[in-house]
Amino acid sequence: MLDGHLLLRWLSFTIIVLLINLPGPTTAYFGLTGNEPLSILPLNTEPEDTAGKAHYKLCDRLKLEKKQRRMCRRDPGVAETLMEAISMSALECQYQFRFERWNCTLEGRYRTSLLKRGFKETAFLYAISSAGLTHAMAKACSAGRMERCTCDEAPDLENRKAWQWGGCGDNLKYSNKFVKEFLGKKSNKDLRARVDLHNTNVGMKVIKAGVETTCKCHGVSGSCTVQTCWRQLSPFHEIGKQLKQRYETSLKVGSTTNEATGEGDISHVRKQPLPGPSDQIPRTTDLIHIDDSPSFCRMNNYSSGTSARKCYKDKNCESICCGRGHNTQSRVVTRPCQCQVRWCCYVECKQCTQREEVYTCKD
Repeated sequence: MLDGHLLLRWLSFTIIVLLINLPGPTTAYFGLTGNEPLSILPLNTEPEDTAGKAHYKLCDRLKLEKKQRRMCRRDPGVAETLMEAISMSALECQYQFRFERWNCTLEGRYRTSLLKRGFKETAFLYAISSAGLTHAMAKACSAGRMERCTCDEAPDLENRKAWQWGGCGDNLKYSNKFVKEFLGKKSNKDLRARVDLHNTNVGMKVIKAGVETTCKCHGVSGSCTVQTCWRQLSPFHEIGKQLKQRYETSLKVGSTTNEATGEGDISHVRKQPLPGPSDQIPRTTDLIHIDDSPSFCRMNNYSSGTSARKCYKDKNCESICCGRGHNTQSRVVTRPCQCQVRWCCYVECKQCTQREEVYTCKD
């Protein structure tokens, strides 16, 4: 469950826009892998009489690559979906790392420096960005916000004659096609490019693995002679959780030469030599990285450090504060309590005061 503060941010966070202009030899950059600062952009910036072209300006303000801008403009629903994808990716990243030394710091200079290196934090940013775009696009189709796609008809399910489709399934087929074209596979001859592409694909694969079929029975006395079914994606919070688990087990890789083709392959770099072959190829669902992560304890090019960071005494203070210890501040807070429903929709609460302690890392 999201805590109250994060839930409030989620509901009130209208849109986050990342302007993307980072050159590189790998997939086109989007989402949290851009190098421009985060900024708030109102969704409706055009008067009603020009609303039909409003998405053109939104696409331009995103500063997409030429091909991406063309794809954005051809459907009025794309610009809104792109911004929704960025927003949910950023918030989910911050939620998953809220107890960690690196708490998904997205301020411009820190993120820019991070993306220049192949840390496992960088791997997570690539995966969560592609997952966010895939998820948002599939949902936009089923919600009727797109002109070029609608519900998923799922014609490939078994026993088609026994299923009468209703509801509206999330259109993952169209979403995957769009995301692959939007991100665009470019040259992947160097190791970093291949690693970035691999992690981008991991995000899309986690979305696909989370598709579930939801059914509703119809028939006399609940006989379920006919089923109304549709396919749904897992909640994005669950996707973030799975990607965080893959982050924890991310494999450090290097480059080896394939003797048959003469081309470079990605291989696992073991921390200590073990008996047997050392050129293990990571699975397609593993996150991979090239460089060892910094400690994130002190301010550097990659984060603001953990000084003055709030921590939880019995949960993560020792880890986050990096052995420096923590300060304790006592305060009195007032919260609603003993709430009761009074006739239909009115809720009556008392105001209770209590003393609580807040812990922050020492400098």
